[in-house]
Amino acid sequence: MSELSKRATVYFDPALHQALRIRAATSSQSLSELVDEAVRQLMKEDHEDLETYASRVAEPEISYETLLNDLKKHGKI
Repeated sequence: MSELSKRATVYFDPALHQALRIRAATSSQSLSELVDEAVRQLMKEDHEDLETYASRVAEPEISYETLLNDLKKHGKI
């Protein structure tokens, strides 16, 4: 196992648990490593979303109606 040092109890749907066990066996990774990797990916995506939001927070807002009118004006809808 890698440098994992904290322990937690996680409850899975039985079918998902079986799929994870099979995936772990076929990928030469532990179930803990698979879960750790999945959580890291989820947190990375959250971080990227927050960065994107921060970079766009100063953009002007337009109403949904204005957006639809603009799309229609330019032949998009």
